[in-house]
Amino acid sequence: MDLREKIEHIWTARAESLEVDSDSVFMEFLNELERGTIRAATRDDDGDWKVHQWVKLGILLIFRDSATVPMGETSFGAFRDRAPLVPRHLDDRHNVRIVPGGSAVRRGAYVAPGVTIMPPAYINIGAYIDANSMIDSHALVGSCAQVGCSVHVSAAAQIGGVLEPIGARPVIVEDHVLVGGGCGLFEGVLVKEAAVLASGLILTASTPIYDAVNERVLRGSPEDGLVIPPGAVVVPGGRRMNGSFGEQNGLSLACGIIVKYRDTATDKRVRLERLLREDE
Repeated sequence: MDLREKIEHIWTARAESLEVDSDSVFMEFLNELERGTIRAATRDDDGDWKVHQWVKLGILLIFRDSATVPMGETSFGAFRDRAPLVPRHLDDRHNVRIVPGGSAVRRGAYVAPGVTIMPPAYINIGAYIDANSMIDSHALVGSCAQVGCSVHVSAAAQIGGVLEPIGARPVIVEDHVLVGGGCGLFEGVLVKEAAVLASGLILTASTPIYDAVNERVLRGSPEDGLVIPPGAVVVPGGRRMNGSFGEQNGLSLACGIIVKYRDTATDKRVRLERLLREDE
């Protein structure tokens, strides 16, 4: 059986209350996630993303089947987690720069060569961080989130994780995206290549995006998620709340506004950030 068949066999056995040896399969599964040879989602030649449900099944099985054990003493007591999920140890072979100060990469996360992790940051199981990206201070990359090449996830940004429902698309950030400080991306949001998200922008499946350049409204759904177009520069905005109560009280709801698409000035700013990062 290949690894997918092994995971699905264990899942079926658990559903039928059958005993099966899973420890060696879990170790193989985590190793393959860390090598980047399996992923929760991959992009095909047409640019469409496909969710691999069996990878999520494997992660859920580890959570459900593994014992919780101590993982090191601190002044606050012992950390405790599922037995296979010790923090990753990244050395010179991985060519990843982790600046001292309290960051952690959980087992089962892929971190490509050239990635920089500023403290304190956290990368969860199933996450995929591609080459030359930066995960800045207080940033989170959640379970199964996919981050492309040369992406800057700025300070305090939250790339949300998702395991269930099993078929749901994880949050995906494609290559050369700038995620501004304090942004939050949740519920399977897909940010296409070279987009720029301004600081403080919160995006979910139901957040409407008002494209002021093309005079259209972009909407997602819990099933299909929200898609940010390539090269879009998106800032936080507000829209008036309908109904008499909203009007009487001057209420508004959050939205995103595409104010422009990437141009020379935007690219110069992004290049400057890259140069400053390389000189740190």
